Amino acid sequence: MKQIWMVFLVLVSFFPLKAQDAPVKTGAENTAEYFPLLANKRIAILSNQTGMVGKEHLVDLLHRKGFNIIALFSPEHGFRGNADAGEHVSSSIDEKTGIPIKSLYDGKTSNPGEQVMNSFDLLIVDMQDVGLRFYTYYATMIKMMDACAEYHKKVLILDRPNPNGFYVDGPILDMKYKSGVGWLPIPIVHGMTLGELALMANGEKWLDKGRTCDVTVIKCKNYTHQTRYKLPIAPSPNLPDMKAVYLYPSTCFFEATPVSLGRGTALPFQVYGHPNMLGYSYSFTPRSMPGAKTPPQMDKLCYGKNLSNLPDEVIWKNGVDLSYLIDAYNNLNMGDHFFRPFFELLVGRDYVRKMIIAGKSASEIKAAWQEDVIKFKKQRAPYLLYAE
Repeated sequence: MKQIWMVFLVLVSFFPLKAQDAPVKTGAENTAEYFPLLANKRIAILSNQTGMVGKEHLVDLLHRKGFNIIALFSPEHGFRGNADAGEHVSSSIDEKTGIPIKSLYDGKTSNPGEQVMNSFDLLIVDMQDVGLRFYTYYATMIKMMDACAEYHKKVLILDRPNPNGFYVDGPILDMKYKSGVGWLPIPIVHGMTLGELALMANGEKWLDKGRTCDVTVIKCKNYTHQTRYKLPIAPSPNLPDMKAVYLYPSTCFFEATPVSLGRGTALPFQVYGHPNMLGYSYSFTPRSMPGAKTPPQMDKLCYGKNLSNLPDEVIWKNGVDLSYLIDAYNNLNMGDHFFRPFFELLVGRDYVRKMIIAGKSASEIKAAWQEDVIKFKKQRAPYLLYAE
């Protein structure tokens, strides 16, 4: 009897571990679920370098399988993901397949136009987002959903995990600050996948003129909102590793200040500094490099802080942490000149700047947006495809 009990305990302890350790399978990898949907369709694909199915890009896989790919669309950073943030990206031809690439980040319009829209039946969306309101990939998807709704085209989203999908934080965007870095009334960290966001955009009537897009989502397997998913490919040039992805919700605000956040170094979004910041032992010098051709404070010695050694658990616990921004603001002593108008576009509300200038702490400012967090969690609940 004792031996049977011991075997039972071993089995009980073993199987939960195996279930937890099951690898995440992205939507793109679940080919049996979506290949039948592609038969006899003229296909367009919105993707970039992250759209991999194992070791093969989705475009190459579908082209090899003989599916009829009419056009490729690329978001910010381009189809191969090597353009600077905000850099004009021209349309081109994919050298490997000969399929035309239409840039949706060419500085002109996000709507490809009637001729292009009428050339396909189905748009596939497959790209790795990082779950931030100011990260532009989701906005590109929503704009294309708008166009597809207008032209009565179907959208198929091959879902991917959100590496910041385990929490919600930050104020909901005041839509008077709607821009390319804030397209929907969602918090800074929304905790949703692209598939979930697409369903919410439909359900909340966020598309233009209240239209609804015909969307199908191919879900990830073995993923929940508590999964700590490590990205196999950098989603953009200045998010090279998971530390940058985790710190990004807190350090991106330096984009709207004179302070360098490490573009042009080996630690983008993981350090911050300025030539005039005093009292710091850490220093760095931003240089021109691929993905950061003209970084802020280029070739100038900056003094500040290195956050790259912070434990992930500390970053997760702090969520959107304004203490770094407040530290630099207090040190430089520039008053309101510290902030550029871009700041409100990033943070999404006008009270954050005012509270920082008034001397409020990071925790006091975070408390001011907690009602938004609670409200949004309830609002998004019907659209979640994965357990919280």
